[in-house]
Amino acid sequence: MNENMLDVFLNRRSVRNYTGEPVPMEKLNQIIMAGLSSASSRGLRPWELIVVRDRQKLIDMSGCRLQGSSRMLAGADAAIIVVADEEQSDVWIEDSSVVMANMHLMASALGVGSCWIQGRGREAIDGESSEDFLRSLLQFPSECRLLAILSLGMPEEEAEARTPDSLPFGKVHINKY
Repeated sequence: MNENMLDVFLNRRSVRNYTGEPVPMEKLNQIIMAGLSSASSRGLRPWELIVVRDRQKLIDMSGCRLQGSSRMLAGADAAIIVVADEEQSDVWIEDSSVVMANMHLMASALGVGSCWIQGRGREAIDGESSEDFLRSLLQFPSECRLLAILSLGMPEEEAEARTPDSLPFGKVHINKY
């Protein structure tokens, strides 16, 4: 990686349209390693990653959200589903979110398009929860809770990077609100 961290943050965009070209296995492994190296409360790592590359499963998974925000999975080359054991850690949501963020940023740094698809607390097209929909499809255990899905594919087009002066510095408060 030649980019510095701020460049990675400024260049990261959610990508929903993919070329159909496969994500190279080396890049997918680096994205997974970024997730596996995530910080975790007390080092518990309550999360599990389910990597899906099977075309039919990705198409089936595209129905996991009622609002259609998961449709891009049908055209993705891969998806990484983050689930966690809520009994193992009371901060499983935070820990799993760090995993998602690390993978999302690594994908961008490697030129792989990605999109965070919220799963926790959402409804699938068949009326059941997104979690139950995906549990049935991917067979993860009942003690695991769904956080989110990261769709992955080679981006159809490159989005313009943010600039430092476009950042909302008005949201920064020093010593008091």
